[in-house]
Amino acid sequence: MKNQKVAIVTDGACSLSPARGEELGIHIAPVYVTFGDKTYRAGIDLEDTEFYKLLAASKKLPTTAQPTASDFVNIYNKLADEVDEIITIVISHHMSATIQSAEMANEQFNKIPVHIVNSESVSLGLGMISLAAARAAGQGQDAQSILKLVDDIKKRLNVIFTVKTLEYLHKGGRIGGGTAFLGSALDIKPILYISNGRIEPLEKQRTRNRSLSRLIELMKEKVGDQPVHVTILHGNIPEEAQQFEHSIRDQFNCIEMITSDMGPVIGVHAGPGTLGLVFYTAE
Repeated sequence: MKNQKVAIVTDGACSLSPARGEELGIHIAPVYVTFGDKTYRAGIDLEDTEFYKLLAASKKLPTTAQPTASDFVNIYNKLADEVDEIITIVISHHMSATIQSAEMANEQFNKIPVHIVNSESVSLGLGMISLAAARAAGQGQDAQSILKLVDDIKKRLNVIFTVKTLEYLHKGGRIGGGTAFLGSALDIKPILYISNGRIEPLEKQRTRNRSLSRLIELMKEKVGDQPVHVTILHGNIPEEAQQFEHSIRDQFNCIEMITSDMGPVIGVHAGPGTLGLVFYTAE
């Protein structure tokens, strides 16, 4: 007897390693990171710390590639005997063509139904949606209930972050209207957010401290004292992220709190020193 009807699959842009995903009940198709002529699977044969060392030593920005259709099919085949349906939640189609790989996989796989969801988010935005879906799946909910839950969370989800420099987003071509910031000296501390699946500029601050306290103010405006699910994402700054977590815990009614490095996939584009908040209020 299958006690879980639905499995949740996502891609490596969720800022959780495949091993961490496994612990949380999420199956993660890895994203590929290429430095020069060597390609790694992020979170499998390239850990976060090693990635930042390579990034610092590399003159050219590494490239990333989405999971292939067969990466998804391999996961689906393993899950086919365990569950009745699969929900695959992927990075925003504005940031990657992963959704195309997932759709191709769906055409090649016909053992059980697969539902594909465009998260319209990235990093722990994608991660949090997948986590909530995995929790619901673990409680035995069916695919339609989980798809509705995912849709509800997408509407409430906020991703706001500040980067040390816009250089990485600019080089990687991943910034939407944020290019407007580039003319005004690269030493400003921008606050960016995800809107309709794109990274957009929200405002700019003069100092790092001001941009961090502003992230908290923006969350306050949205959340007040409502119970909130929160994750803190960072780019290779665990101590700073830890301090930031204490501030968040002190000021908000957190019912879920995760702090995680954003990992190689996002690290390539946002760069070291990035710090951000991903949150949504409880129902």
